[in-house]
Amino acid sequence: MLIRRLPPVLIDRIAAGEVVERPAAVVKELVENALDAGAHAIEVVIQGGGRRLVRVSDDGSGMGPDDLALCVERHATSKLAGEDLLSISTLGFRGEALPSIGSVAHLSIASRPRDAAHAFEVRVDGGVVTPPRPAALGGGTRVEVRDLFYATPARLKFLKSDRAEGAAAADVVRRLALARPDVAFTLVTDERAAVTFPARADDEEGRAARLADVLGAEAGRNVVAVNGIRDDVVLEGLAGLPTFSKANSLSQYLFVNGRPVRDKLLMGAVRAAYADLLPSDRYPVLALFISLDPRDVDVNVHPAKTEVRFRDGGNVRALIVRTLSDALGARIPSTAGTMADRLVALARTPELAARPSFPPAAPFTAPGGGAFAGFRPAPALDYDWRQSPARPMPSGLGEEEQARLDIAEPSADARADAAPLSAVDLDRPLGAARAQLHETYIVAQTREGLVLVDQHAAHERLVYEKLKAALARDGVGRQGLLIPAVVDLDPADADRLTERAADLAALGLVLESFGPGAVLVREVPALLKDADVTRLVTDLAEHAAEWDDALPLERRLLHVAATMACHGSVRAGRRLKVEEMNALLREMEETPNAGECNHGRPTFVTLSLKDVEKLFARR
Repeated sequence: MLIRRLPPVLIDRIAAGEVVERPAAVVKELVENALDAGAHAIEVVIQGGGRRLVRVSDDGSGMGPDDLALCVERHATSKLAGEDLLSISTLGFRGEALPSIGSVAHLSIASRPRDAAHAFEVRVDGGVVTPPRPAALGGGTRVEVRDLFYATPARLKFLKSDRAEGAAAADVVRRLALARPDVAFTLVTDERAAVTFPARADDEEGRAARLADVLGAEAGRNVVAVNGIRDDVVLEGLAGLPTFSKANSLSQYLFVNGRPVRDKLLMGAVRAAYADLLPSDRYPVLALFISLDPRDVDVNVHPAKTEVRFRDGGNVRALIVRTLSDALGARIPSTAGTMADRLVALARTPELAARPSFPPAAPFTAPGGGAFAGFRPAPALDYDWRQSPARPMPSGLGEEEQARLDIAEPSADARADAAPLSAVDLDRPLGAARAQLHETYIVAQTREGLVLVDQHAAHERLVYEKLKAALARDGVGRQGLLIPAVVDLDPADADRLTERAADLAALGLVLESFGPGAVLVREVPALLKDADVTRLVTDLAEHAAEWDDALPLERRLLHVAATMACHGSVRAGRRLKVEEMNALLREMEETPNAGECNHGRPTFVTLSLKDVEKLFARR
């Protein structure tokens, strides 16, 4: 087979297969061009999921007729002043997007520089270029892409529905809007009314406001600020509370020098930072901005420029993990504000509202006398219902009727306020303990409302953090057993535990093989000296199969510590004194990440008086 040179139009269509994967890729390339042109306001119009029309209008610097003619040629760009590909500060730089789009669609570009008398327009239809001609445009640039993939109809069958393609394009706009809070964005689609993100300040407050614009007001209320620096790499942004998480990673927005990316190294670092705070099937909401010397990151490693390669990836990963861990650990114990909203919504579910009312109670007759023996219904007074719309009440204050209800003294003091209330505790974040429900939940009162605490989940986090601190400091203290405990296990489980005896010893649990299917426990962590040793070892054996040997030693030890913490914590069903409950609340306030247990579940829920009033329909 002879080698032949491909025609330019076919070359453009092959290139379009990489650059123009779907309508969302067209939106990405055009909006990035607008940002590189210095736009302060960008409007994106999408019809038919982007297949019928994609229009991007901006108020940027604009182009004259000569630049218009060049911009639709392959590898013609204004983004590279020289030939240095290691110092790229713009979003685009290859000069491939416009000719690739024009080779598979009807492309028109109208532009007018700020000081020009009038605008010009260039058209490209299936790779055929029409020279620039005068056009009507107030300023900036307007790019229209119609009938995408009309020149390559085979590509159309690989696209999803209009709704799905439109959603993907809208997600691109949201990511770029988060990258540049100082630029106003307007998104117009077939599915819904126009969405506008007003321009914000390019600082922490502006980013928080833009995050609330893009993801909703709930996201803006449930994030903490993130700031860190390590070896000239700067990390800024907003990280969501662990209790404000999602079922997928689509709400994770990562930016490198202003460029939206979905890099595996960065996403892995985020996962590691939240490892002790979220279940494995939940993902945090966050927007992180990494700034570093352009020479220390290669953005030319992916056709869509969504992945990057760092010169020192380990440094960047360490910065993300440490900064996120410090920011989440330093916050005052808190859970997502949506927790209270969920409780209010649960109280108003149709199932609860549709419960049948209780039938009228039958007259009560006390069996065999007793405290209720003297109770008799009050005799009805004579009245004529035709003369009066309401039954007249007997005179006086009802002393006789009240006396009939004075049946006996209560069998126990059920008052929640029996303990003295400390004004100092009321001003603390978790308030003062007032009661315990079902020997599992602590009710605390604050100045603004109340707090409901899961005592087992909360104490589990406290024990876990103590184990982590002891492990990082000088090792976990041990408590020798007067009589070593023999624990019978499945032979495979016993072998797995003995293989990891060194890891367990680092956490204070010293054991050894004791014949087939058994282990001998000689020492336990001092924090768990009162735990059930047999149950602890049995649970560790069950979890041992899930421990990944490929993980670093530190992560493996933390997995073991999480299992141990569950056994060293206050169990549900244990009745606590008021002093014990208050001590638990005070320790939670001083412990990092006390808002979530080791498994990512919330340890407490805060209800303001406003939330309580909503429950009772007072608001």
